Amino acid sequence: CRYDGTSRENSKVKYLAKEFDLIPVCPETLGGLPTPRPGAEIESGDGIDVLKGKTRVVDMTGHDVTACFIEGAKRTLQIIKENAVHRVILKSKSPSCGVKNIVRNGQKISGSGVTAALLRYEGISLEEFD
Repeated sequence: CRYDGTSRENSKVKYLAKEFDLIPVCPETLGGLPTPRPGAEIESGDGIDVLKGKTRVVDMTGHDVTACFIEGAKRTLQIIKENAVHRVILKSKSPSCGVKNIVRNGQKISGSGVTAALLRYEGISLEEFD
């Protein structure tokens, strides 16, 4: 499920669901944000900078949602550890889940989302899908 309540099926994820036990999570909802909700972007830098307190995550209405993104990342990490997860697949370009790229002002830029940054720091193997 996407921030706006829509979904995009992915053939890779559908295949993996047939072969493995998947634990679907959304860091943003785990952090307390509703669905649907306004889109959000990391103001500058990327998820690492958010975790270090150097920048924030702001939704399209101007509300600071940084605390929700950090809380969601921490809860996601907790679920991963509690379930001995071996592989994490995240949504590309997301301010939470982007592994290689995020979007700022409609442009794809190099960097990771908040959850991806925390999981990578913790040594968890990450993949992403579009």
